[in-house]
Amino acid sequence: MRAACACWSDVFRRSIYKSPAQLRSMVEPGLITAAALDEVRTLVAPGVTTAELDAAASRVITGRGAESNFQLVRGYRHTTCISVNDQVVHGIPGERVLQPGDIVSIDCGAQYQGWNGDSAITIVVPDAAQPELVARREELSRVTEGSMWAGIAAMATASHIGQLGEAIQGYIESQGTYGILREYVGHGIGRKMHESPSVFNYRTPDAGAEIRPGLVLAIEPMVTDGGEATFVEDDDWTVTTVDGSDGSHWEHSIARHADGIWVLTAADGGAAGLAPFGVVPVPIP
Repeated sequence: MRAACACWSDVFRRSIYKSPAQLRSMVEPGLITAAALDEVRTLVAPGVTTAELDAAASRVITGRGAESNFQLVRGYRHTTCISVNDQVVHGIPGERVLQPGDIVSIDCGAQYQGWNGDSAITIVVPDAAQPELVARREELSRVTEGSMWAGIAAMATASHIGQLGEAIQGYIESQGTYGILREYVGHGIGRKMHESPSVFNYRTPDAGAEIRPGLVLAIEPMVTDGGEATFVEDDDWTVTTVDGSDGSHWEHSIARHADGIWVLTAADGGAAGLAPFGVVPVPIP
């Protein structure tokens, strides 16, 4: 009996599906993450350093009684990742000063009472002197965000995770020619910021894990307006395009429950973003 019990408990610990009570525990860290990004969004402007944006996110997270889950990653001491222009993801905040027209991706997460939230946004710094550059970069951000919402909307009805990648890539291809990062993907989230399963942002031959109540995913397309090839800079973190093309990164953490889906890192549960896809999010009971 002991061997059998140990085996079953081990299976439970490894399960990618959460109980209703566990899903409810993930609401607050999601809202804290959203609040931190909302604060950072208001501060993005020419002359602001990425370190200042990082400090703002930190103040919100600690002020809500949470901690940065990014700082729990070995070797990383910042609250956010901030990537500018040809940097797509994992940019390290520092003394870089934002310039007019920059495209800036901010990735952030919070851990609260042992549960995690993870989200990212992209913002283009206004620049009246370069309207074509700003328009091109805003379009890249729009396409990336739209593909994220396409993947989230698919989670409401899809049977397997592979269908999310199909929806994300299909949306991007319908908008024009863009690069989709292949080496960096979405993930499960819960007690840890990064859990199984992987969520690919493109079509794969594998159907992937079953989507059913209790599944929580971080869906995060990373898209460029050029090629897909990237390299890691000498800081061992920052992922930059080989061809110098611009990058954009959007992310939300989403729960599938018995009655539907709920975007944990959006104050409205994802209502505004899902509306164009005809999906209405349902609060976690």
